[in-house]
Amino acid sequence: MVFAEFSGDIIKCLGGEFFKKLGSEYYLIQTRNPAAIHRSAASMFLRWNLPVEHAWPCNPEKMDGFIEKAAQAMLRKFAHRAPQAIFIGQLEPSAPNRYYKALASNLRGRTLQLFPPEIAAAKDVEAQDVNRPTLFCLVGKEGVYGGMQSPRMSNGWYPGGTKFIGQNSPDTISRAGAKIAEALHYLPLHRPPLPTGSHWLELGASPGGMTSELLAKGCKVTAIDRAPLDPQLDGRRDLAFALMDVAAFKPNANMTYDAILSDMNGDPRESLRQIIRLAKNLKPGGLVIFTLKTTGATTFPEMQQLYQDAVTTAAVAGLGLLASTHLTYNRHELTLFFESRRPA
Repeated sequence: MVFAEFSGDIIKCLGGEFFKKLGSEYYLIQTRNPAAIHRSAASMFLRWNLPVEHAWPCNPEKMDGFIEKAAQAMLRKFAHRAPQAIFIGQLEPSAPNRYYKALASNLRGRTLQLFPPEIAAAKDVEAQDVNRPTLFCLVGKEGVYGGMQSPRMSNGWYPGGTKFIGQNSPDTISRAGAKIAEALHYLPLHRPPLPTGSHWLELGASPGGMTSELLAKGCKVTAIDRAPLDPQLDGRRDLAFALMDVAAFKPNANMTYDAILSDMNGDPRESLRQIIRLAKNLKPGGLVIFTLKTTGATTFPEMQQLYQDAVTTAAVAGLGLLASTHLTYNRHELTLFFESRRPA
């Protein structure tokens, strides 16, 4: 957890009390109002959350018949609530031991056999209704923990948040490609995705990891940076690149974009000023994906203030906040999603 140093402040801000750690990434907390977590001022630090309505602390590896017992327990506790789907993952998704990956898959398979057939038919995780409750469950050496909540309220489609996005291809330009891939995977929780062929203005594009990912998804990209792009992108169709400082880029009034993407380093306030200046060229309802770098913010109150200043400044300029989160591929930064509220 990147913001583990702020865990006490985050849990307190969520209105909860620490109970125990599950694996290396999850905190089991006690709170009187779990449904209010997504409205908390600390919610942007959470990659994923779930009300734990069924907890069975145990060691699955040492228990005979664990899968059958766990599946039957979930049937008793959740079948009457008719979840739209059932998805089960690992408490330690990055653990080298594949035992729990197989256990999660086998437990889901047996649980689906017990539930009505229409639930078993829901195989595509990203086809879920964002507002209908799903039965999510995590399993590991600490036992099994599950509950029901919609993907939107949980802040992710998958048990634990997001799917794995590989970065080991020889064609990978930078890890930033995985960051925008995850952001686009996350976006439909809050609004429909942009259609194929959408025109993106990318600020601070070098070396081109995000650029490459957008092009691979069929987007047109105007990329701006004072450093060059990776040679792999030379001559790529649907790419226009301007080798200049973002502050010097001045599109004329008839140049419009469907979305602006900014992963610029440096002072986040200056980055946001450039986004606001260029947002005048966004189409009505246009999208902004902004990586809020937390440069200079070393305490939890400073982080909160930096975030609130960004949201307020954007709102004054006609950019309404859709969502904010800490993506799996983020470091000490947050990803903010805005939508242009300017009239046509």
